[in-house]
Amino acid sequence: MNSESKKIKVIITDLDGTLLNPDHKISSYTKSVFQELHNQKYLVIVATGRHHLDAMGIIDTLGIPVYLVSSNGARIHSPEKKELFAFDIESEVVKSALSADIDPEITTVLFKENVWLTNRMSEKLNAFQADLVYHPELVDYSKLEDYTAIKIFFTHDNHEKLVALKDVILSKNSDVLHHAFSLPNCLEFMDKSVDKSVAIAKVLELENITFDEAISFGDGFNDLKMLSSTGKALIMGNAPQNLKNELPHLEVIATNREDGVAKYLSENVLGKISVTV
Repeated sequence: MNSESKKIKVIITDLDGTLLNPDHKISSYTKSVFQELHNQKYLVIVATGRHHLDAMGIIDTLGIPVYLVSSNGARIHSPEKKELFAFDIESEVVKSALSADIDPEITTVLFKENVWLTNRMSEKLNAFQADLVYHPELVDYSKLEDYTAIKIFFTHDNHEKLVALKDVILSKNSDVLHHAFSLPNCLEFMDKSVDKSVAIAKVLELENITFDEAISFGDGFNDLKMLSSTGKALIMGNAPQNLKNELPHLEVIATNREDGVAKYLSENVLGKISVTV
């Protein structure tokens, strides 16, 4: 363990593309590393774009207490699953965003508290949940009465279509919304006050820990401010090149397929030689 690692008190990690392998699961090796981190009194925060109902089942498999920052910071839950913070996008703001000329081939999703509304059923999105606990509901947005949402999510295989849509929505809503590409084919909008880093700051304040005492791991542009805030930050090897270019001073580690987060923590925080099982 180097001197930089000695002051680390909290581990902050994204889920998809980071802690989760390509099958959207936490490997046995990663679980064992995080259980050892817990035994050594490290605090763990998972910060994800996923809805809390979806993410809770995943982090439960770690078998340790975890703070959950979900929906890119719109929700915070304690290790006891108590809601500590909630912030939604107002109905009129969402309605304005959806009034844009949206290609019908783009899947449009509104994260609600207990269901996600969508204009198209997507097996790709359902595949992100091993057990479908956060259910989709097909909806005609033109007939929706309450547009209030935790976040707005668009997905399409053509990244340029999403970039064009982003520009159109922000041209009218940049004062109240901000965006992030969690993946090149996933465009997300949150209230302008919401970000993973803002939510993490609330958790750290509760625990009397500073960002300088935190290490973070991420792979998407919704991790950008988080990675820029912590004392130590690592980018996944599988992250898009433009994120690596945006943060050229950060070390790039092994991919999520290679258990990059767990290997780094085992070798550099726990001081062990990593052997993936």
